[in-house]
Amino acid sequence: MSTFDLAVLQRSAPRNVAKNITQETIDNLNSLSLDPDFAETYRDNIIGYMSVLRDGRFKMEDYFHAVRYCSYKLMGDNNITAYTKTFPDKYARWVMLNVPDKQIHAYSTAYSKNKLVNLIMEQSVVPFYVYNQEARQKALMVQMELMVSARSEKVRSDAANSVLTHTKAPENIQVQMDIGIKDDTGAIHELRMATQELLRMQKEKIIDGSVSVEQVAGGSLYKPVKDEDDGDY
Repeated sequence: MSTFDLAVLQRSAPRNVAKNITQETIDNLNSLSLDPDFAETYRDNIIGYMSVLRDGRFKMEDYFHAVRYCSYKLMGDNNITAYTKTFPDKYARWVMLNVPDKQIHAYSTAYSKNKLVNLIMEQSVVPFYVYNQEARQKALMVQMELMVSARSEKVRSDAANSVLTHTKAPENIQVQMDIGIKDDTGAIHELRMATQELLRMQKEKIIDGSVSVEQVAGGSLYKPVKDEDDGDY
């Protein structure tokens, strides 16, 4: 049974990359001699990391090699083992040519620093704070308990500061709030100017006798707008 499917890979790939995935691509992937369990992992990772190809800077063949290498690394292999499993033909040729182990290690180390490899590895890593979210919550609960029940004022104060520090709003939310306030400044100024103009007009009408103080006092700053489809108010 084939592990890789043309339609699935094309749907998973960015639009600018999907057109480069052909049946020949699939045939080459399915022809690889891979352990069945690893083949499934490899397929899932190829689909999962497709977003690194969005900028169109990498060749599909290089991407498939990089995903295979990263898949071995994520399963616990070191650089040299993952490299030789990814490029078995190249490694066999080096052995036949008696290439020194030191040089082969150098090649594998260089590949581990490859731009594409590192982009894939970055996507595969769960952020440390997410991984330890449960422990962070437990630590926060301890600080809250100390803030309330500790005998020492200093301990309570330190615990309170810790709680405030670790429960403050993210910086990006604060920035968005600041931007919103700055944007509203112009609107508030316009409203103030419009109100002052209305008060000036009302004052003139009181002076010339066209309206009374009682009429102004009983009026409203808001005047409903008549919709063309509605009747008279």
